[in-house]
Amino acid sequence: MTGFQQGNYNYSKYCPTVGGRIVTATEKHNDSGFDWFDQQFDFEVIGINGKFPGPTVNISTNWNVVVNVLNDLDEPLLITWNGIQHRKNCWQDGVLGTNCPIPSGWNWTYEFQVKDQIGSFFYFPSMGLQRAAGGYGGVIVNNRDVIAVPFGRPDGGDLTIFIGDWYNKNHTDLRKMLDSGKDLGMPDGVLINGKGPYRYNDSLVPAGIEYETINVDPGKTYRIRVHNVGTSTSLNFRIQGHNMLLVETEGSYTTQQNYTNLDVHVGQSYSFLVTMDQNASSDYYIVASARMVNESLWRRVTGVAVLRYSNSGGKASGPLPDPPQDQYDRSFSMNQARSVRWNLSAGAARPNPQGSFRYSSINVTQAYLLQSTAPVEINGRRRAALNGLSFTPPETPLRLADAYGVRGVYSLDFPERPLSGPPRMGRSIINGTYRGFMELIFQNNDTRMQSYHMDGYAFFVVGMDYGEWTEDSRGTYNKGDGVARSTVQVYPGAWAAVLVSLDNVGMWNVRSENLDSWYLGQEVYVRVVNPEDTGNKTEMAIPDNALYCGQLHKQQTPHHKMGTSAAAARTAAAASRMAAAMLLLLLAGAAMISP
Repeated sequence: MTGFQQGNYNYSKYCPTVGGRIVTATEKHNDSGFDWFDQQFDFEVIGINGKFPGPTVNISTNWNVVVNVLNDLDEPLLITWNGIQHRKNCWQDGVLGTNCPIPSGWNWTYEFQVKDQIGSFFYFPSMGLQRAAGGYGGVIVNNRDVIAVPFGRPDGGDLTIFIGDWYNKNHTDLRKMLDSGKDLGMPDGVLINGKGPYRYNDSLVPAGIEYETINVDPGKTYRIRVHNVGTSTSLNFRIQGHNMLLVETEGSYTTQQNYTNLDVHVGQSYSFLVTMDQNASSDYYIVASARMVNESLWRRVTGVAVLRYSNSGGKASGPLPDPPQDQYDRSFSMNQARSVRWNLSAGAARPNPQGSFRYSSINVTQAYLLQSTAPVEINGRRRAALNGLSFTPPETPLRLADAYGVRGVYSLDFPERPLSGPPRMGRSIINGTYRGFMELIFQNNDTRMQSYHMDGYAFFVVGMDYGEWTEDSRGTYNKGDGVARSTVQVYPGAWAAVLVSLDNVGMWNVRSENLDSWYLGQEVYVRVVNPEDTGNKTEMAIPDNALYCGQLHKQQTPHHKMGTSAAAARTAAAASRMAAAMLLLLLAGAAMISP
């Protein structure tokens, strides 16, 4: 028996009340201090079901998921599923290398199975910096009942917390800034679950700001899943007075160890067990503050929420819990990252222990050193690159071009090492060997933090260090319990190495999770083909509802467009308050079906 989860997503126009009034896209904002709070603005967001952030999709291993996306935005969109592997089915990945965008006013249905996965993930809109305006929500993949979990069931329940930097400007304005050659600069703040900071300091945060409150019961233990869904800022997450027992990250159970704080980089997900074992004389702070920057200058880039015991004696007050005091110790955060290890004895989606897959005994068949540098001018435009190539998404998705024999869309000559000479535009991709074992080394020669994600897979994080990677660096690799995950941080002037088993046929995106770097071209695709498969055994056929664009636009058949949507049915009074866009998710109950 497998599970079946079905839902409808409707992107329509909506703006939640964060401040006191609606603003237009042309209204000027003061750029100093907590301007977005001081002036009590409402801001344009992409919400879901009238909510920002959106609802959590709660499913179990091997369930089939059907999601109907209704696009009522005024621009195309795609939804991607950060960390969901889409086994044999890159058609559902929701990025421009595999899917044509869903046009405004159209709907499209995703259908995929969460095959052999457990853990904490999230979904988000993948095009044109839309995630900077929201549109994200959690994905929880639970173990099947027959598979043991390496910790007791939390008696308090499951909580999801989204942290992320925030800009006052609409995502379309952020795009214009990047297109004009400008840097996005310092964010205007940090949101926790879509809300501004608690007034922990009267001189920094004005009264009247809506903040997030997490209500808990004393003595109970909660599983808290934390996702950094921001644009480009690494954040240190901490809960005042409470230890956080790390148990899982992006689908892998970890060795269990307590942290008082943990750096969560863009695109990363962690889950902790937190026991409410403190006295309830007052509420406690939940903090997400900027990292890997000049923290004294970035003081405003701090999110503050409240943890409230049911028998709390009063409001939180006093200074925030300190961030790591490592301004002169660049090794602290990296050593913390190295401490996240794979739990070798625990089972995950299957009963056999995670450690039964001994990655260190497998011979590497392909190795790529992917070097990133600060953005440069290419053909008169500011661009970002990997190995000297800045990727531009084609009008015809790569996988569709393969399926229909469309030539000239891409080339299979991505360099294994950085190119000499000035960076250039290119649409070169990596030709991965099916059932091969690939080593990817991310070399960050930029001056700011980066994190990199690979769709379709979990890779083993086997090493990271400062300086230039060399062949001798392999001698420092973790050969036993490097954690398997889908997003890895790469520190400025440092490298990170991962190993991945190419057992999932498809066209898979490798990208910077920093939205500005991704938008400017810091991505590549890995093409994995089984040459012996002539009957869709290792890759599913093109879905019947596939959208067509670019050179294949004539293949497009009449498609269901939205008629009168929930958004269109709103009253004139409600319509007058619409300042942005919303993603509507209607989740139906799960029903069991036969395999």
